[in-house]
Amino acid sequence: MWSGRRVGILGGGILGMTLAARLAKRGDRVSLIEAAPDLGGLASPASHGGYTWDRFYHVTLLSDLALRDLLRELGLEDKLRWGQTRTGFYTDGKLYSLSSSLEFLTFPPLSLIDKSRLAGTILYASRVKDWRRLEGIPVTDWLQRLSGRRVFERIWLPLLKSKLGENYRIASAAFIWAIIARMYAARRSGLKREMFGYVDGGYRVVLERFRQYLEELDVEILCGRPAASVVQVDGGAEIRLANGETRSFDQVVLTIPSSRVAKLCPQLTEPERERLNRVVYQGIACASVLLKRPLAGYYVTNITESWVPFTGVIEMTTLVDRERFGGNSLVYLPRYLTQEDPFWGRSDQQIESEFVSALERMYPAFRREDVLAFQVARVREVQAISTLGYSDETLPPVRTSLANVFLVNSAQIAQGTLNVNETVGLGNRKAEELAELFGAPVGGREAAGTVRP
Repeated sequence: MWSGRRVGILGGGILGMTLAARLAKRGDRVSLIEAAPDLGGLASPASHGGYTWDRFYHVTLLSDLALRDLLRELGLEDKLRWGQTRTGFYTDGKLYSLSSSLEFLTFPPLSLIDKSRLAGTILYASRVKDWRRLEGIPVTDWLQRLSGRRVFERIWLPLLKSKLGENYRIASAAFIWAIIARMYAARRSGLKREMFGYVDGGYRVVLERFRQYLEELDVEILCGRPAASVVQVDGGAEIRLANGETRSFDQVVLTIPSSRVAKLCPQLTEPERERLNRVVYQGIACASVLLKRPLAGYYVTNITESWVPFTGVIEMTTLVDRERFGGNSLVYLPRYLTQEDPFWGRSDQQIESEFVSALERMYPAFRREDVLAFQVARVREVQAISTLGYSDETLPPVRTSLANVFLVNSAQIAQGTLNVNETVGLGNRKAEELAELFGAPVGGREAAGTVRP
């Protein structure tokens, strides 16, 4: 017999799954509703030339405590594998290794003074505690002041453009601070080494066990159910599905991107819609390439050359055993995009031709015949950009003007970057907040998510 509230969670990514687990453990009757055929969202797996691995690239850091706690809770901590990785840097048509202090000191593109200012910027950023004040400073102004114009133009500006496109013009200093802080924490945890980890089998293993865990908590899981609208009704809220069903709950929590919330909830006020639509999302088109042989042995290669059509090279099999892919190498080639970027209109064939040509130019030993499989994954709304005054003017609140409709999504990650650890941490924090906002349990015996025709 249930004594908790009936809670509907719309969106079955890692965030929705985390919220579902936390609320169910508190005694709520939870229904998790996902438009896609399976749970997982950005962490979902894909087939790469017949081998199953993550659709997008993911890595676990030693400092990712929220994620590591979740893996322990799921009984998967013993499946974590750790390895020391190397970092590459492609600039001026050459590939350099930047995996140690010595390699940094001998890095040819920068003078000794430039390197000193760059290192000082990173050290200073890692020690900043009052990140809120950085939201009032344009990222370009902050980096130029700390690193100088030469370092900014040679290093920071190309990296900003590769991550944000033209959105770098509206980003605050908090954006780059969050990236530096996470990576610096990882090096500190790893005793100055780049120790990265992954779950043996990839996120497919995590998602399968997480789903089983939710079922053990009696969470109702409904996949392949796109929502048409979410409305407030007397005493609760309803999720009206595209197939004509209506699911009734005491409370509904939306974990979907802010712009979609504005479209799904017709009863929201105009100021709420304006705030939700103020969130600027960065998208991604990410190619995954299965190759006969490795490229260069760096887990990540940063790129500052504007002619290169992708924004980085991630050689996953420098960390994951190549035998999992039949002795082949799995490489991700991401390109981060603004919503208006014409690149969205490129076909998979066009992207493959352009990306493979760039690999031939970057890596002399690479041959087009090395490509065994090439596919492209696209997501329009991936990461909310930390724009100026983000927390005060843009960050969506959990409570909406609808008494029984709440919002928890990745746009509420104001002091971090979007990754699985931050997502799990957000879910943990917001579940506590939701429990207080919901008030006392309402009780009842009927099955969660009562269906009405």
